[in-house]
Amino acid sequence: MQNPDLRRMLLGAMLAASPLILGHEALAAPQHAIAMTGAPALPDNFDHLPYANPDAPKGGTLKLGEVGTFDSLNPWILLGRPATGITQYVTESLMARSIDEPFTLYGLLAQSVETDDARSYVEYTLRPEAHFSDGKPVTVEDVIWSYKTLGESGHPRYRNAWAKVKEITQTGPRSVRITFNAPDRELALLMGMRPILEKAQWEGKDFEATTDMIPVGSGPYVVDQVSNGKFISFKKDPNWWGKDVNFNHGLWNFAEIRHDYFKDGNVIFEAFKAGDVDAWREASDARWQNSYNFAAAQSGEIVKDEIPNARPSGIDGLVMNTRNPLFKDWRVREALTEVFNFEFINKTLNNGAEPRVTSFFSNSDLGMQEGPATGKVKALLEPFAKDLAPGTMEGNPLPVSDGREMNRKNTRKALKLLSDAGWEVGQDGVLRNPQGQPFRFEILLRQGGGYGSGPYDPQSVVDIYVQALKRVGIEATVTTIDDAQYVQRSRNYQFDMTWYWRALSLSPGNEQMLYWGSNGVEQPGSWNWMGMDSPAAEAMITHMLEATDREDYVAAVRALDRILTEGRYVIPAWYSKTSRLAHKSSLHYPETLPVYGDWPGFMPDTWWYEAKK
Repeated sequence: MQNPDLRRMLLGAMLAASPLILGHEALAAPQHAIAMTGAPALPDNFDHLPYANPDAPKGGTLKLGEVGTFDSLNPWILLGRPATGITQYVTESLMARSIDEPFTLYGLLAQSVETDDARSYVEYTLRPEAHFSDGKPVTVEDVIWSYKTLGESGHPRYRNAWAKVKEITQTGPRSVRITFNAPDRELALLMGMRPILEKAQWEGKDFEATTDMIPVGSGPYVVDQVSNGKFISFKKDPNWWGKDVNFNHGLWNFAEIRHDYFKDGNVIFEAFKAGDVDAWREASDARWQNSYNFAAAQSGEIVKDEIPNARPSGIDGLVMNTRNPLFKDWRVREALTEVFNFEFINKTLNNGAEPRVTSFFSNSDLGMQEGPATGKVKALLEPFAKDLAPGTMEGNPLPVSDGREMNRKNTRKALKLLSDAGWEVGQDGVLRNPQGQPFRFEILLRQGGGYGSGPYDPQSVVDIYVQALKRVGIEATVTTIDDAQYVQRSRNYQFDMTWYWRALSLSPGNEQMLYWGSNGVEQPGSWNWMGMDSPAAEAMITHMLEATDREDYVAAVRALDRILTEGRYVIPAWYSKTSRLAHKSSLHYPETLPVYGDWPGFMPDTWWYEAKK
């Protein structure tokens, strides 16, 4: 298996040696691929992706477990809780992303892509053989309808980029051009990643309200069976048009993929032990070391693999909703961060094995540097310095405790910060403001975990934290609700504090505005759960999108990271540099791992089933 450290060094060298974007190597003619960073790694005649096995056997069933429930087969709108797998297995986009490069797209439904040096437009030409699972061809009309519908009536995640589209027009029998109205070099890639739906299927339907129709797509699978809220299964389309496209060689090897839904992660783990689920991502190092002595693991029917990846840590922890006036004051957020005794929690729950998330882009060269801001990062932040959180310019590391439960030193710091913010502990031991109101809030949790970062339930983390809060006079009430209620409340920001997870890539771009942009303060369905309204953050995102030089781009991301991290909107927990995957020994994956070597990064599309001989 390839050395992950060597791969990481080679990736760094590639990024350092190449311009940020194609820039002077403008796509003057149609090309097979487009890269945000440098040039695409693979030539136009490549046979298969480096991390795919073109000789992988076909067939078999893969059974996976999901936490919670679902009530929708339309994953492209805000309404409902969509079933897993439809976008991934059933529909396709014009271009497909390689997970072995920071951000490169290769032709899928489109045989070519064209843009200019300024990336003021992008033009795609469809493959003539592309068709939907019902046999109808994928047409330019389907493409234009899909883009307009998603941009105008789809989930908010589609609308930010669509607002930067001036027009979308047909330029030939199989070609479509999208012209932009704003300088944003990432748009030429983002537009290639929209799902293409069959226009005819949606005639007479309300796209924003239709959740029970099985969608027709052009992907490798079709929906086979659905039991609402319980399971969904997909079967391989025997007439899949794309099986001979080079990007797909060695991918999508299972004859059937089934997702069963369970109450919580612990139930999934028990189902995995019993053989009813085929693979399990283990989030707990302690359980990884101590809980795999069951019969199937001892017999070799279940095997354990640790799969490295080079993706940024992202953010994983407790988010404070600043829409609540209680969390508006940075001193309060800093105090609550001081009270969170990471070292004790990590030792108690993980044997101290997991590294802490120290910034939103930990584990990558995009992460903020220790100490004061310097160079281009400083220059980008200085115009906003007076409005930034304390420590943003100077550097303000996360608190570190001595690992003991009482955490006395950090507790004293927290009480001083709270006092400065107008909160004092009375004789009854309760923290109150000058009006006599107690410091009281709710921590909202989803029943059984299932936050995306892994199958673990953060309840045990919260239990320790609540006891620490009591010692400074704060009453935190933990409310655990079912999946459907949690989705509804989180989408509408109806919480004080909750568990928060956001994956981040090596090529952050427009999605950052959906995560942290001011539109999300009031607009339901964004991922700006903390409710931050920061002109500085939005300015850094704009610099990222307009950068034409790698150094400028990295500086903008690091400056954004400082704003996010030092704002103390999220109390970070831990991350893992590897994915701990336990799976049936009949399941296999290629020896060559991609840069994003993580589940779900390359699971299940690169895996295959091989029966024992």
